Amino acid sequence: MEAHQLAFFLPATPAAASEARHQVVDAIAGWDAGLGTDVVHAAELLVSELVTNAVQYAGTGSVSLVVCLDEAVLRIEVCDTSPVLPQPALPDADSEGGRGLFLVAALANRYHAEPTETGKRCWAEIDLTSKPSQEVACFLPFQRS
Repeated sequence: MEAHQLAFFLPATPAAASEARHQVVDAIAGWDAGLGTDVVHAAELLVSELVTNAVQYAGTGSVSLVVCLDEAVLRIEVCDTSPVLPQPALPDADSEGGRGLFLVAALANRYHAEPTETGKRCWAEIDLTSKPSQEVACFLPFQRS
């Protein structure tokens, strides 16, 4: 499989997640890499959750998104200008938000958040050549690598 990469910046606005989803799905389809619909849908949800989280903390800064595909892994990286690392917590039953990092944990084979010189990077990877993991996901802290 040929390696592919998509990278772009987004303004930290409420429309950023939607724009990111569309660009990533269009790019993946254009790569003609034979990814199954399950991988494309998982990538779409991962992009949405990671970008939404970044926008929530980026303030007026921008958010960067990089999607890399090689023969074994689809990697999604989102960077923002906030040094605050994600801290998953159990939301209230009536809460409309707070479940995004649980979705990331459920969809990705590996994920992590790390500080950078200008803020933080959150990434998630989907393995393309292995069977789904049978291990139980550990949601706290937001580190599984």
